[in-house]
Amino acid sequence: PDTFEPQKFFQTSGLSKMSASQVKDVFRFIDNDQSGYLDEEELKFFLQKFESGARELTESETKSLMAAADNDGDGKIGAEEFQEMVRS
Repeated sequence: PDTFEPQKFFQTSGLSKMSASQVKDVFRFIDNDQSGYLDEEELKFFLQKFESGARELTESETKSLMAAADNDGDGKIGAEEFQEMVRS
């Protein structure tokens, strides 16, 4: 717990090397309610989307992931924000 590093994960998983359309597909996969945004509840289960049996992110990891990507400060991550975070 509290050791999740988003940039390292994106590189290790290959997300950072995916095309823009592939990253959007991943975003839609994580977006459980298909709202077009990722909220903290969806981010909490982020790792489990990639590996069943993976742990939930802790509250502080979820908040730091949100802060890293939520460029407009609306409390959720849109597809463009997600793409920027993955590629940064």
